[in-house]
Amino acid sequence: QVQLVESGEGVVQAGGSLRLSCAASVRAFSANFMGWFRQAPGKEREFVAAVSRNGAYTFYADSVRGRFAISRDNAKNTVNLQMNSLKPEDTAIYYCAATYDNDILTIEKYRYWGQGTQVTVSS
Repeated sequence: QVQLVESGEGVVQAGGSLRLSCAASVRAFSANFMGWFRQAPGKEREFVAAVSRNGAYTFYADSVRGRFAISRDNAKNTVNLQMNSLKPEDTAIYYCAATYDNDILTIEKYRYWGQGTQVTVSS
């Protein structure tokens, strides 16, 4: 069974940090890329970050580059998103996803999705 389970939900003040984790089944973790997306109320889901299967390549949305860091632990089948210098506009539900495609920016290319975890940044 393919599973992606996010954790790390929380409320933090602006400027603070939060770390999200995604536990993946073996099948999902074998995908070309693991990614994080987010969806704020009333907005479309958007790309946040992605990491290649071997962890050598990482990609970020302009809005989070320099503040967020994606990483993976291949021994534990987990993908992490370290979020620093958080802003109120980072408030959203964050989703972990897996794709076998190399087009990491297109939502429809991601085959597996987690249920999401809420991140709230207060001003």
